[in-house]
Amino acid sequence: MSPNPMARRRKLYTNARLLDPASGLDVKGALLTEGDRIVDLGPKLSSGGFAGDVEQIDCQGHCLAPGLIDMHVWLREPGAEHQETLATGARAAAAGGVTTMVAMPNTEPTIDEVALVEFVARRAGDTAVVRILPAAAVTRGTRGEELTELGLLAQAGAVAFTEGDKPIASPRLMRRALSYATTFDLLIMQHCEDPSLAKGGVMNEGEIAARLGLAGIPAMAEVILLERDVRLLEATQGRLHASHLSTADSLDVVRRAKQRGLRLTAGAAPHNFALNELDVGDYRTFAKVKPPLRVETDRKAVVDAIADGTIDVISSAHAPQDPESKRLPFAQAEFGMIGLETLLPLTLELYHNGSVPLLRLLACLTCNPARLLKLDTGRLAPGAPADLLIFDVDTPWRVDEKKFRSKAKNSPYDGRRVQGHALRTVVGGETVFQRKRES
Repeated sequence: MSPNPMARRRKLYTNARLLDPASGLDVKGALLTEGDRIVDLGPKLSSGGFAGDVEQIDCQGHCLAPGLIDMHVWLREPGAEHQETLATGARAAAAGGVTTMVAMPNTEPTIDEVALVEFVARRAGDTAVVRILPAAAVTRGTRGEELTELGLLAQAGAVAFTEGDKPIASPRLMRRALSYATTFDLLIMQHCEDPSLAKGGVMNEGEIAARLGLAGIPAMAEVILLERDVRLLEATQGRLHASHLSTADSLDVVRRAKQRGLRLTAGAAPHNFALNELDVGDYRTFAKVKPPLRVETDRKAVVDAIADGTIDVISSAHAPQDPESKRLPFAQAEFGMIGLETLLPLTLELYHNGSVPLLRLLACLTCNPARLLKLDTGRLAPGAPADLLIFDVDTPWRVDEKKFRSKAKNSPYDGRRVQGHALRTVVGGETVFQRKRES
């Protein structure tokens, strides 16, 4: 992202429904920016008192919220640019209303050294239209053997530490990582899946897997590793984020840990509340993900956990794969689906069906991830960065993979009917995406 730092022109967004989950604001009004910062907002702000040097943008009654923050994105650069690059991923993010995203370290080479953290930050600054923040690996090469220099990597710009879609399997290593991170108050993000229980599995263990003749990943693989990590978290008093939870039992563990005051937070991906194991259908490899699509009762449990605050963050788990990686027998196909451009409409399904209030959903996409990552974005307030999203909450449309900005097209949602999408995405006061009227 490379906005012009000298641009100080004022912009007034009028006729908007202002939504700020950080403060609970939901009113009709206007918002004023100057350069890359918000200056003022509220129902009393109008176009009447401004001189001609203010550019006025009519929101036409649509929602104006903080830009979305996606904590879990694979961008494949460096090493697999044929699947995605920082630039193409950023364009997809902008089209989905995402203004900040955290890039996973599972690249080639792995983001486990200061120079590589700096490379991602510099490359993103040169090529991306949204903010891309690097996450660094917890262990060298994500091999689960030797800790990286967490403190130095944080100084270089790493905002969190994770093995991506690999768990930190060794309890001894996880305890050391949490203890080390506590010294600097750093965030460890864990993929909760016991590797020995999940080994060889390709979808949720159960009747459907047995019928399809596919090896299953048991639900207990998630909760067992999470329960272990809760014990380690209690011993170290660190900060731990369970990136994508998918089972009712795991969510109960999170509830109990929070009641005890542990600094444990939890995330969910849209596919674990928008789909269930039946969507694997006739060996649909686009529905092969980690964690796998679970049974319907687990899907409902994820929705309930978003509603009651057990789940803090919703992130896309955007994992682009090329056609050759997916057009294989289900057991051999790669895990992952793309999600940047469907993150908002799939999340809004929970609002439209009455499951979760709109501000609660937006909190999971804005101020909550900002708080965990210690960012000053994710809120509408004077002095905050002018990272904004104008979105239509109601208009129905049909997902069309041909229109995706991402290089990859591995989405199971092609043809799905949804409601709501981004109309304008603003980063640092500058519009980086505006939906064409005819689309």
